[in-house]
Amino acid sequence: MLYLIVKAAISGIIIALVSEIAKRNPGFGALVASLPLISLLGMIWLWRDKPDAENMAAHVDATFWYVLPSLPMFLLIPALLRNGVGFWPALALGCALTIALYLAMVWAGPRFGLRF
Repeated sequence: MLYLIVKAAISGIIIALVSEIAKRNPGFGALVASLPLISLLGMIWLWRDKPDAENMAAHVDATFWYVLPSLPMFLLIPALLRNGVGFWPALALGCALTIALYLAMVWAGPRFGLRF
């Protein structure tokens, strides 16, 4: 149980740091947020829990393919905000787009030989 608490605390601290950095410097905060820190921590935690190269390779491969559908959200939200849409509706629409694209990826991926 302590291990789970440590994992959650470290991950939470990173998110809090990104938020604090972005308050002072949005560009640098975006750079830090774009780093795959949580993905890297997830890989470290997974490897510690289950040091299996094939399992890790499958996890990292699937992570790559699941990142792609999330990227358009980072174009839609600023476009909506700059065109007068409020933050919460813009965020909701960005999340809805991401969910739709995830569903499309889950549906289309196997048809192109991707395994998730």
